[in-house]
Amino acid sequence: MTSGRPLDTHPARGDEALRRALEDASMGRWEGPRDLLISTGPDWDRRIFRLQVLAEAGARLRFADTWARAEPRSPHALALLGNVQALRAMIAGRDAGWALMKDAWATCRNALNAWPEDVAPLVVLLALLRTHAPDRNALGSIWEEIKQRDPWNREAHHEVLTYLLPRHHGAQGEAAWWAEEQASIAPQGLPIAVLPLTVLAEAHRSRQERDRGAYGLAIHPWVDCPQTDHVLERWWRYRAPHPHACFADDANYLAHALSYANRHAEALEVFDAIGPYATHVPWSYCGRAHDLFLRHRAWAYSPPRRRRH
Repeated sequence: MTSGRPLDTHPARGDEALRRALEDASMGRWEGPRDLLISTGPDWDRRIFRLQVLAEAGARLRFADTWARAEPRSPHALALLGNVQALRAMIAGRDAGWALMKDAWATCRNALNAWPEDVAPLVVLLALLRTHAPDRNALGSIWEEIKQRDPWNREAHHEVLTYLLPRHHGAQGEAAWWAEEQASIAPQGLPIAVLPLTVLAEAHRSRQERDRGAYGLAIHPWVDCPQTDHVLERWWRYRAPHPHACFADDANYLAHALSYANRHAEALEVFDAIGPYATHVPWSYCGRAHDLFLRHRAWAYSPPRRRRH
């Protein structure tokens, strides 16, 4: 492994089967996505990731709509269409997207009727609550449905956390408290431990926007940060040998925190595991995302005596 490895920005990352399904989708063929989602089965982590990536393409194309018309009782077609409709509603904005939001909500409920155990439509419902209908009672109800099916679902935790951020519907400190609680009670080896680093990065971004004149890029919360050590101890050192679907997202948060704490030697192992899959967030909160990723990766690979800060 070298620090000069080029970055790969494909949304499927290392999921080769998903890459092939996206090629089918780009040509208007829905059979590839259908076969992919059927083969994924009840691997909720991988299913949610694949649905989200397919929905990004489906928001501007029509293959998901065509598939749902061809197989209106398919839980896979309905789950994908629900993701697509939700994304279109978010793109349209709060007022213009209201009708789209209602369609997405209904589609997700139909998907759950077709496959009651499926977690993916419930995660979409959490996202819809955040963007269009911030109802705390509904949030709690959907959260309980998810906990009954997949209590440590990574995407569901991140959706609730995003809802609780001050820039959405939470009070000051609420997201931090919830993230710390979830990280402390989650079983060892799960990426739920990364939630507090997400809150720290969001707080840094928010403070920059609010106090740009007095709060420079050089000021950040990652030096002497106990949350970083918690992530190393609770997730990184006991993580599953087969990475979860959003591994790159969580590992980039950890590499970012270690890098900005000047712990480059420790970050080396994390950069190795990330490979070419740099993420925009959280690096973009400190400047030009890909430039910063490449710079800190190079520092992690360079001998300390030659490293320049």
